[in-house]
Amino acid sequence: MCRVGVKMKILDNIENTVKDDLTKNIKKGSKVSIAAAYFSIYAYEELREELGKIDEFNFIFTSPSFVKQGEPKQNKSFYIPLLDMERSLHGTKFELKLKNELTQKAIAKECATWIKEKGKFKSNVTEDMMMGFMNVDESTYSSINAFTTVDLGCKKGNNAYYPVHRTESYENGRYYLNLFEELWSDDNRLVDVTETVVENIMEAYKENSPEYIYFFTLYNIFSEFLEDLSEDDLPNEDTGFKESKVWNTLYSFQKDAAIGIISKLEKYNGCILADSVGLGKTFTALAVIKYYENRNKSVLVLCPKKLSENWNTYKGNYINNPIAEDRLRYDVLYHTDLSREKGESNGIDLSRLNWGNYDLVVIDESHNFRNGGEISKEGKENRYLRLMNEVMRKGVRTKVLMLSATPVNNRFLDLKNQIALAYEGNAELIDDKLKTKRSVDDVFREAQGVFNSWAKLPIEDRTTDVLLKNLDFDFFEILDSVTIARSRKHIENYYEISEVGTFPKRLKPISLRPSLTDLESAINYNEIYGQLMSLNLSIYTPSNYILPSRLEKYNDLDQKKSGGISQKGREKGIRRLMNINLLKRLESSVHSFKLTINRIEKYINETLEIIENYKEGSKDLELKDLSLDDFDEDDMNTELFSVGKKLKIDLQDMDYITWENELKSDRDNLELLRLMIADITPEHDSKLQTLYELIDEKIEKPINDGNKKIIVFTAFSDTADYLYDNVSKYVKKKYNLDTAEVTGSVEGKSTISGKKMDLNTVLTLFSPISKGKDVLFPNSKNEIDVLIATDCISEGQNLQDCDYLVNYDIHWNPVRIIQRFGRIDRIGSKNEAIQLVNFWPDLDLDEYINLKARVETRMKISVMTSTGDDNPLSPEEKGDLDYRKQQLKRLQEEVVDIEEMGSGVSIIDLGLNDYRLELLDYVNKGANFDKVPSGLYTVVKGSKDAPRGVIFVLKNINNSINADNRNRIHPFYMVYVGDDGQVVTDYLKPKELLDSLRVLSKGNKEPFMELCKEFNEETDDGRDMLKVSSLLNEAIGSIVDTKEESDIDSLFMTGGTSALLSDVSGIDDFEIVSFFVVR
Repeated sequence: MCRVGVKMKILDNIENTVKDDLTKNIKKGSKVSIAAAYFSIYAYEELREELGKIDEFNFIFTSPSFVKQGEPKQNKSFYIPLLDMERSLHGTKFELKLKNELTQKAIAKECATWIKEKGKFKSNVTEDMMMGFMNVDESTYSSINAFTTVDLGCKKGNNAYYPVHRTESYENGRYYLNLFEELWSDDNRLVDVTETVVENIMEAYKENSPEYIYFFTLYNIFSEFLEDLSEDDLPNEDTGFKESKVWNTLYSFQKDAAIGIISKLEKYNGCILADSVGLGKTFTALAVIKYYENRNKSVLVLCPKKLSENWNTYKGNYINNPIAEDRLRYDVLYHTDLSREKGESNGIDLSRLNWGNYDLVVIDESHNFRNGGEISKEGKENRYLRLMNEVMRKGVRTKVLMLSATPVNNRFLDLKNQIALAYEGNAELIDDKLKTKRSVDDVFREAQGVFNSWAKLPIEDRTTDVLLKNLDFDFFEILDSVTIARSRKHIENYYEISEVGTFPKRLKPISLRPSLTDLESAINYNEIYGQLMSLNLSIYTPSNYILPSRLEKYNDLDQKKSGGISQKGREKGIRRLMNINLLKRLESSVHSFKLTINRIEKYINETLEIIENYKEGSKDLELKDLSLDDFDEDDMNTELFSVGKKLKIDLQDMDYITWENELKSDRDNLELLRLMIADITPEHDSKLQTLYELIDEKIEKPINDGNKKIIVFTAFSDTADYLYDNVSKYVKKKYNLDTAEVTGSVEGKSTISGKKMDLNTVLTLFSPISKGKDVLFPNSKNEIDVLIATDCISEGQNLQDCDYLVNYDIHWNPVRIIQRFGRIDRIGSKNEAIQLVNFWPDLDLDEYINLKARVETRMKISVMTSTGDDNPLSPEEKGDLDYRKQQLKRLQEEVVDIEEMGSGVSIIDLGLNDYRLELLDYVNKGANFDKVPSGLYTVVKGSKDAPRGVIFVLKNINNSINADNRNRIHPFYMVYVGDDGQVVTDYLKPKELLDSLRVLSKGNKEPFMELCKEFNEETDDGRDMLKVSSLLNEAIGSIVDTKEESDIDSLFMTGGTSALLSDVSGIDDFEIVSFFVVR
């Protein structure tokens, strides 16, 4: 087939392209031989018709491709090799537009069939350099870099010029024909890789299981995470901690958390475990402790005193310690011990303790340290600073694990103060380990600004989505690095329920509104509230009555003391608290209200007596300590109670006449209040009688067979005492069942005679299965069925034997209500269903909210202006009340998870670390996506929450779109577009989309063949992808539109604008990684 007279031709690949020349040159029966770096199925597609005519196609990969090379030096799990040459089979980076037409499946199928018939592929296995060229019969094209659409001249690559010379064999003395034949027959240099090439091409058209494409997607998005992982940051299994008793008692989600915690402790020196209430954070932490103790590390657990029994049990050689064989040896101290310098605590001599010698500190309920450090005027450090200076900064480098279901209250700074313990308050120690553009301090400062702006939005706009859209990548990066947070819904959705046990079904809450009393012509809540509003409570603010001329004598009244508050500020704060507390105590019980009125009245009478006895000379007025019984646990933790409480004032320095008149007025009003409720005895206490009816209903018609257990929570120990005195007699007489009481001041008492009671005994007899009664008290038949408690046990206790919880009063902090319910709403519960009962005041919700607002506002304004003016609320405060109303309304209708009830956003909404660890586990089991092409898809079953459409996973290739730092998974972008072309979920919600993919895919290890068949019919087996391709265009268009919206929003949020920072032109800016067709 020599063509004499045809001379060398230069193809510029612009006007005269290689493709055009080949179209003319390839004939029926031709033989094509190519030596080049790449082969692309899209080059085959361009010449499909011509290549279909030929007899033989031989291809040499000029560099080693599709051959097994030596294992890489790194561990295979963390090695992401550069496989561009092999991946180019499915299109190079210059063929994105072709790939984005989504016809890859059909082209790959035809190409594989063609290769099986006519093609052979071999690869160079040496390190010898080989130049590329192509022979078509007697013609040679050189030099050819690759067989792609760029090399054919169909697409423009990044070459400034790309001339190709075509010569004939007579011109080059058959040099190229002979060279190819020589290479092709050299078995030392080449190996046959045809089968491997075909297998790789087939990857693009086989039906893929949803789970496979889900993990392939994670692999692409989080591949840097695998690259960055160091063996040093992962648990060393040689320590044997996975053979320990505690490890083998964990559910799979707890094991995942423990591995993640150890990794974070090793890399960042700290971690917050913020799993929701009832998910067993204690046992997860015990597994981490076991890991470090096996490495001969010294461990300290810092916990609230009320939780010390749990921690002491798990390390003790006790018959009721389920993990006794692990012989844990950590020390247990209390948060309050950080305020002490001597004495003994839990068997440890504090005066000799070397705080700086612990390798790991585990802080239970770490939110108690969220307010950060403060030094008093006297130079005394608060607990946070003592922890920072004595434990974290001194001695050995100490790691810190923090446990809290509520690490954020209403400021991101709460989180920052806790995380700062990990880097000893010195941002430089962590900044270089984080992939952030700014210092951790700057990131939190900006995030708090965004949060503050968000908190001022109208209630209907104050959604989690709005907040997430305005927080930037750096903030999420920090959270991902040092926190682990999962909710109950997360565990139910993403873990095999058979593996993790089940949660009990939450029945709809019962809301009760009994009146105060059944007495005729009795008073109601509103009448008492009206009387409460007339109180001045000036008994708590004596400093206000010091004569101006004598103030100098008491100049330290305005000086800030320990806790950062002055004596004057403390007086005003306690006055306000007491006014609000009278309302709280009335809501709790008439008995509790009576006691408080009596105590205030007694205090006033004693003070009036001192004034009456004042005749001449100097008479000191010594202020008494307040009775803490009048306050709930949250109030007692305020700084008001950390100041020096006693103050002496000389009565001759006071305007005592004015003060006396106001005290008498309050005394008269209190006397009237006392008379108004004097006749409400237990027999006429409608609320108590309603509780009896509830108890009858529960015991006689249990919601779970044979379960008679009830726990009744109240905020006040006085109410607990009152309930115990009455309920215990009622239950014993009517049902012969035993009752117990636990409060901050009563460690444990019960109606069981002859048995010494303490907190642990009471809880064990009340919840015998979860507390191991058969081991602790094997010969005891005693059991407690009704438990009355304050919030001293609302955190950290597992009482899941019980299935019925009563809130006898509605705590003003809704989170506390959820924490209480978390005692029985726990994973692994033996109860099928559990019931929450809430007692509300006899008012509708609007009245109730407005009343609370009036009391709080009146006291605030009177403190500021001393006018007592009942002004309306500011817009911000009005917004807060609307938000509170919304929270309380939800509590009436449903059991709300704690992460849904905060006044801000839960960190559960924010983290992506679970996906990284999930991927790591999958890869460690042998999965390898190195040679898997991008552009794969799967068909998944839709649902009510997942309408028909397509979820696209894209990779931005121009690297400028994320200049605003908003997309936390940049350069990857995920968009869910419905079949109607409307965006279901935009790219600024990657966590929501990853959650959706997980639900749609995980566990589906085989393709949904019926759905695949349906989709193949719709698309002519992948040849007609116009519909899906148009949805892809909508997805990419939405990224541009959403970005513009985000730019505009950023103009109005703290932290600067992202407007005009980047430019996206469209489809050529993105490579499609994968897509999920939802049917």
